[in-house]
Amino acid sequence: MALCSLVCLNFSFNSSKIDPQLLLRLERENTVDFLIILKEQAQLQNSRLLTSKKEKGTYVYQELKKTAHQSQQNIIQLLTTKNVNYRSFWISNSIYAKGDHDLIEELAKFPEIKSIQNNPQIYLDAPVEDNYFSNRSGTIEWGLENIHADDVWNLGYRGQGVVIAGQDTGYDWIHPALQASYRGWDGSSADHNYNWHDAIHEISPLHIIVDSTIVVSNNPCGLDLVEPCDDHNHGTHTMGSMVGDDGEGNQIGVAPAAKWIACRNMERGWGSPFSYMECFEWFLAPTDLNNENPNPAKAPHVINNSWACPDLEGCDSLHVALMRTLVQNVKSAGIVVVASAGNSGGSGCGSIDVPAAIYEESFTVGAIRSNDTISGFSSRGPVFVDGSERLKPNVCAPGSNIRSSIRNGEYANFSGTSMAGPHVAGVVALLISANPDLEGQVEVIEDIIESTCRPKYSNENCGNIDSLTIPNNTYGYGNIDALAAVNKALSLVNTSETVESTSNLVLYPNPSSGTFYFQVNSSNKAAHLTIFDTTGKEISQEMMTSFLAVDLSDYPDGLYYYNIQIGEQFLQGKLIKH
Repeated sequence: MALCSLVCLNFSFNSSKIDPQLLLRLERENTVDFLIILKEQAQLQNSRLLTSKKEKGTYVYQELKKTAHQSQQNIIQLLTTKNVNYRSFWISNSIYAKGDHDLIEELAKFPEIKSIQNNPQIYLDAPVEDNYFSNRSGTIEWGLENIHADDVWNLGYRGQGVVIAGQDTGYDWIHPALQASYRGWDGSSADHNYNWHDAIHEISPLHIIVDSTIVVSNNPCGLDLVEPCDDHNHGTHTMGSMVGDDGEGNQIGVAPAAKWIACRNMERGWGSPFSYMECFEWFLAPTDLNNENPNPAKAPHVINNSWACPDLEGCDSLHVALMRTLVQNVKSAGIVVVASAGNSGGSGCGSIDVPAAIYEESFTVGAIRSNDTISGFSSRGPVFVDGSERLKPNVCAPGSNIRSSIRNGEYANFSGTSMAGPHVAGVVALLISANPDLEGQVEVIEDIIESTCRPKYSNENCGNIDSLTIPNNTYGYGNIDALAAVNKALSLVNTSETVESTSNLVLYPNPSSGTFYFQVNSSNKAAHLTIFDTTGKEISQEMMTSFLAVDLSDYPDGLYYYNIQIGEQFLQGKLIKH
């Protein structure tokens, strides 16, 4: 109660829905911005039964839109009647609005509202060092050689046919290393529709607090931009590590033939749940420059997220749940969500403690040095903040002293897990260019990258995972190896059949690195599942009625056979464990 001071006393019993941090702001400000989170959320589990990325994206978009439309009507009617400035979001069934004490109290009475949250301003988890120097040519960067990206190029796979996305401080799209790979550039003219979105509509309040003279013109790019611009350097640097190549010797990107699209989610490093949510929604169904005509078919294959949402800057447990909804829904649409682990490694174990790195659905990346050891700043697992003790990171990638593009056609060396994540996003592009059937198969892609890592062990035990175990909470599965991953992707056949579906059986994923899910239409009859190896030896036998998860993690990679008997009916097929 002390946190709320007198404001809490002025609210009705519905104040339990209202974020205490929002109540604190109302003590100081007459009008505040906030997020209205509705109880009803779309059920998207059936997206796993769809095969293609386009099908997944269209289904997820339609279900999210339908849920938001049905449940937000009464609230929108009130906001419209009161001439309140608001924006509806379907990606999380929420509404961003600005209003006063009375409006928030009235909203808290709506039974369909789960919570009313503060919209804090979050500062970028900035690179830990930055050494600028002039351009140099003719040398492939150490990080690209370390992960064998150049060896993949020699096989003919450079990310062609794949779209990479970044949400960051913006991007210098005319940088010589980036312009050719921007999806909005055809070689002679630019079209930024569906390729660029700006979620920054006002100067960050935290900038205003620091300097009361701040005006819009103080942002070097401005606001509501209709073409990409970087107000910080961070975004341009991360994109360079994904796709950068100026054609004159500055080979800085893992997947130089991939195309990129982007969203600015931070104002000179300051972001908020609102700006992150706006970018995630745009990526799931990109729009034109008028924010109209969304098209999930234009969604990227992978999104790089080199930012964090820490508790100390206002992103509390309420926002942790909101952010996870965003990541879950984007993954359901067949998009890989890469997240940097964070730069708090000096705090030791459990330092992976902020969105989006903490989530099971995020593919979290730690940083290594050029000698293949963990960077001192790279955050470690496990994830304690949500009580899961989840193992993180998933993998590690080059993140110390990484040379890449910055604004105005220049180059600089930065260090941070922000630099490691883009290497992994680039490898995702290489995998899909090598095997297009992997498009939209998020779990298969992640399994391939994890299973082909160079294993790395640590001298520190974090959580209940021994440091000599793979995976562990320092390196995850180890350091990524693009060549090994691509070779494994090429060895897989029928990956478009990741979900095998007939009138009586749904099986996914297949191939899998461990767990296979069987769903049968047995008319309430007991089904008998048996799994054999290639010698005919029975390795698993289970009874099921409709759904069963079978874990083959302890068995060698290779081919297995299944047989399901339902009464006198038999269903048979192959399993590929990799």
